Amino acid sequence: MSKLNRRAFLKNLAFSSEKASPQDGKVLVCIFLRGGADTLNMFVPYADSDYYRQRPTIAIPPPNKSKINAEASIKLDDLYALHPRLKPILPIYQNGRMAIIQGVGSDNPTGSHFDTQDQIEHGEAYGKTIGGGWLGRHLRSHSQQHQTPLSAVSIGTSICESLNGAPSVSALDSLEQIKLQAVPGESDAMLSALSNLYGAEVGILSQPGRDTIQLLSRVQHMHNVGYTLSKGAHYDDDNLSKGLREIAKLIKANVGLQVACIDFGGWDTHFVQGSSEGLQANNIAQLGKALEAFDADLDKYHAKVTTIVMTEFGRRTYENGSLGTDHGQGSAMMIIGGGVRGGKFYGDWTGVADQETDLLGPSGLRIRHDYRAVLSEVLSGMLNNREIDKVFPGFKPTPIGFAPTASA
Repeated sequence: MSKLNRRAFLKNLAFSSEKASPQDGKVLVCIFLRGGADTLNMFVPYADSDYYRQRPTIAIPPPNKSKINAEASIKLDDLYALHPRLKPILPIYQNGRMAIIQGVGSDNPTGSHFDTQDQIEHGEAYGKTIGGGWLGRHLRSHSQQHQTPLSAVSIGTSICESLNGAPSVSALDSLEQIKLQAVPGESDAMLSALSNLYGAEVGILSQPGRDTIQLLSRVQHMHNVGYTLSKGAHYDDDNLSKGLREIAKLIKANVGLQVACIDFGGWDTHFVQGSSEGLQANNIAQLGKALEAFDADLDKYHAKVTTIVMTEFGRRTYENGSLGTDHGQGSAMMIIGGGVRGGKFYGDWTGVADQETDLLGPSGLRIRHDYRAVLSEVLSGMLNNREIDKVFPGFKPTPIGFAPTASA
């Protein structure tokens, strides 16, 4: 420790000026499906015959009552069925912990992935500019919760736009990045020495330094004892599964996590999209298995954790000449959590033939819910944020009804 640059270490560890608090609050996990996911093939409107007329080669077969058919969709209700590759999350839906909001979208008319993603991550209306991201503003407005160096985490090498402006935010691939670079076997001794150092420190850096040491100690303890998966949890080796595993570690490590974001790309299916098998089905399988593992791993935390699965826009209701789907409008958004009024779909279904139109013609499922209405209900109903006007200024959300304190 004699060679430790004390001033540099103070500077590096002083991430936050807020006091750390135990993991006694809610956690929001945001999964963004980049590329415009075709949610009509994830949540199949099998009772609408127009769905099969408009998608003669890529539609998912309807539920099969007469025999076992691995390619058939799985019935959820009298209208909707689940893509067979999403079978791993069927119990979550059946247990009432998953709500699906149909016809979600923005007022963005461009059909641009970048432009629409940027708008949604900033929480804006088209052509309007608000400073920072919607999650950054949420964390700033949610003043009753203390911020720690790990209050907001973006899984990956860069911070996602929705967390722009957060009081404290980190980008990381794994918890292995959060450890002291000490001689093997001497990390605990270094932490003890640093704790003594901060205990004697006087001034503005004293409290944040001690808070950071506390967080490092919790993570170091997990490194020492190893991470134990909850019973029934098995993560695959893809990036989404590995990222959700790291988020689960952060939640269990009690480091004050409030928001975590992770991206899952590859949903732009213009060509040879496939049906129950194929390019999109492979992505759907990864999503289903990752969500299943994450849910099982957090079995004791279901009441605290809310997970959003969203995309920038849906696809057109009809397949194109390349056996794929082009950019559309409305999509389905998934909300998973212990307090969700789940096991059902929200949003009136008026048929695949009822489409949004633009200058290029029919462009996808009609939008029934502004994306900000869904996000507002998550924040107010699931995370107890009472200052939604600061998160989405000028926007008046219409209640949807999936959150415990909301009414449709």
